[in-house]
Amino acid sequence: MSALFNDFYQQIASNRLSHWLETLPAQLASWQREALHGDFNRWQKVLANLPETNVSEIECKTEVRFGVASDINSGQQQRIQHLLQQLMPWRKGPFDIHGIEIDTEWRSDWKWQRLLPFIQPLKGRYVLDVGCGSGYHLWRMRGEQAEFVVGIDPSQLFYSQFQAIKHFNPDPAVHLLPIGCDELPNLQAFDTVFSMGVLYHRRSPLDFLQQLKQQLRVGGELVLETLVVPGDENTVLIPKDRYAKMRNVWFIPSTAALCHWLTRLGFQNVKVVDQNHTSMHEQRSTHWMENESLIDFLDPNDHSKTIEGYPAPLRAVIVARR
Repeated sequence: MSALFNDFYQQIASNRLSHWLETLPAQLASWQREALHGDFNRWQKVLANLPETNVSEIECKTEVRFGVASDINSGQQQRIQHLLQQLMPWRKGPFDIHGIEIDTEWRSDWKWQRLLPFIQPLKGRYVLDVGCGSGYHLWRMRGEQAEFVVGIDPSQLFYSQFQAIKHFNPDPAVHLLPIGCDELPNLQAFDTVFSMGVLYHRRSPLDFLQQLKQQLRVGGELVLETLVVPGDENTVLIPKDRYAKMRNVWFIPSTAALCHWLTRLGFQNVKVVDQNHTSMHEQRSTHWMENESLIDFLDPNDHSKTIEGYPAPLRAVIVARR
């Protein structure tokens, strides 16, 4: 495991992220020591058993699809599907691997289609995705010709899922690092920073937004996607206990409040470019994610409310410049 991130270190040693080497190796070494306990070793064995295949087609622009069914025989396909199912639950996607459709809980492609028309073109850019999950959007960013794509998420399972997908497309420009946002130094190196579905999980949302700002070069763009509630710039929902059965939801601002926060932190050209009520077609249980999902989080008699009585999930995309 000690060599797990050596390729990444070698790449950034000669690019604009080289100063990250001052802190990153120690952080990832600490993560690896902790990963020795729990399920990580089992998931690593799953990855080691994935067969080498001939991937005849790679598609990241319109979907994430690596290989087609005819590249492999039925026995190989069954083996790959069995191994990938050992990494359940799959939450963000979908993915298509040699005709195996990983039908994830979220239709993350729908979110991507909503925000893509409103962001700066990613071609040639260094991109960071904070809280990237299993990395679905990293591949879509690469599909938009981003030059170098880095996602961070501390989950051992998400890291393992990302590595399983990357096994079939070992693109040297796409990486996931299993660290949290609190471990990011002041890099000021990325052209675009994404954070999607993270803000409301942070106890100190303004500190988090400042952390995101510190990753951007001057003139770089923040793309922020998060839960919001209706209201003016003073409206912020602080759930009493849970929101949609989630314990770790702390602050859900209105879009006006969120824009006010970003402006106070020095962001410029702050714009709300999309608002969308999450539907049960976009977030649902599947054969690849058999746990509870959105339908279980809503009031069964009134889907405009969560089961706790709060406004049902409304998500917004805000873009801003450093």
